[in-house]
Amino acid sequence: MVSLRQLEYLVTIAEQGSFTRAAESLHVTQPALSHQVRILERSVGGPLLERLPRSVRLTPAGRAMLPYARATLADAHRARCVARQASGLEQGELRLATVYSVGLGVLPPVLRRWRQEHREIQIGMSEHRHGDELLAAMTEGAADLAVGPAPRAWSGPTWQLGLEEFVVVLPGDDPLGAEGVLRVDLRALAERNWVDYAAGNGLADVLHQACAEAGFVPRAAIRTEQTAAAPILAAAGLGPTLAPANIIPAGFDGLVLRPDPPVRRALTAYTRPNPDPISEAFLQTLRETARPVPSALVDLFGPMAD
Repeated sequence: MVSLRQLEYLVTIAEQGSFTRAAESLHVTQPALSHQVRILERSVGGPLLERLPRSVRLTPAGRAMLPYARATLADAHRARCVARQASGLEQGELRLATVYSVGLGVLPPVLRRWRQEHREIQIGMSEHRHGDELLAAMTEGAADLAVGPAPRAWSGPTWQLGLEEFVVVLPGDDPLGAEGVLRVDLRALAERNWVDYAAGNGLADVLHQACAEAGFVPRAAIRTEQTAAAPILAAAGLGPTLAPANIIPAGFDGLVLRPDPPVRRALTAYTRPNPDPISEAFLQTLRETARPVPSALVDLFGPMAD
């Protein structure tokens, strides 16, 4: 059975001329993209793409299928537009609440796709320091949908988005980098001074819990209110820190290592007990697009669910 996603992948590869560029454009990993293309090729009975050393091109079957794939995607887009108009999704506002780290690392590609498909809907996004503040915002009715750590107690619907992976950040010239290691036991960093998070930031809880499980209390060289500042300060040499892998920017010049054992946090979306059509539509986009672990880290460390 051919899916719309597989057709979208085929069209994007044809337009980009490369699996790598297509994967980046679609915000998926290259192995996942290749897997779906192989399934599509099996379903149609033959190869659709010819893999060349530095590019990719359509086979005769691929060239024959491409215009129909584009037409099918266009029809699906028109069908969504008609449905949104009937459901009141062509106008309105979504009140979205999240925590700082998720607003930095997980939501941007989700919001990008949402904006492409729902340009008339305004989004008001509030960001919170801690999961408890996020839950309070939902409890008080200040938001329609929350994305962040699993709430302690919530009477409405909840959905698991996956596990957020944390990494240790050090300066690029740290001796551990010279050893070529990809993983580090936090106990090896127990005597160092750390880049910590200020009280009230939920990531302080994650860092302190991980260190406690390793048998020590981290000494703070500096505490920052800003989630995005922690890896930058660590890369500058102020001390190691623990940060969500998804907030590490492309081209980051620090040393990024995976804690051993891994440090993870479950990410959850939750809505009001009777979500409106806009919230339900955003939730669908979120579940299809959100990537708690960035593909670059999967390529570096391998699968992170072990």
